[in-house]
Amino acid sequence: MEQAFRTILEQVGEDPEREGLLDTPGRAAKAMEFLTKGYRETLEGLVNEALFASDTSEMILVQDIELYSMCEHHMLPFIGKCHVAYLPTGRVLGLSKVARIVDMYARRLQIQENLTKQIAEAIHSVTDAAGVGVIIEAQHMCMMMRGVEKQNSMMKTSMMLGQFQADQSTRMEFLSILGLPR
Repeated sequence: MEQAFRTILEQVGEDPEREGLLDTPGRAAKAMEFLTKGYRETLEGLVNEALFASDTSEMILVQDIELYSMCEHHMLPFIGKCHVAYLPTGRVLGLSKVARIVDMYARRLQIQENLTKQIAEAIHSVTDAAGVGVIIEAQHMCMMMRGVEKQNSMMKTSMMLGQFQADQSTRMEFLSILGLPR
């Protein structure tokens, strides 16, 4: 990967031997490894049995989880926040694991629509929840820095599973708690 970044520097017209760029290929390779670390993580390893017995059946919501990802089309970042809710059925997931699941899938190349679905399906598969709702709000550098150059655009995606999809009142409660228009 380091050699690939060296080639990129040459292709854009830079001299990888100049002082400011001497270590850039190595630093860029390390950064890319970090930004794509989700490929080297698994759901099972991440959750690590952090499921706890609970008799609550009310909605659990983790709001405003920061996320940083990269689109698969231009390999440019998209940055935003994720809201995850689920209706437990006897077990709850450790709080930090929700954020770690978001991070694991966000640290892969993809489109936001797929990221939203991956997170929802992962939470559902781990918890066996009666329902899962995920909303992501993000700004995409590929729209802001190039192409149409729209600085204030925000993409919002949602995925509703189980009761969040089938029961309008559950979906409305989720949106209401988030303060989003219903």
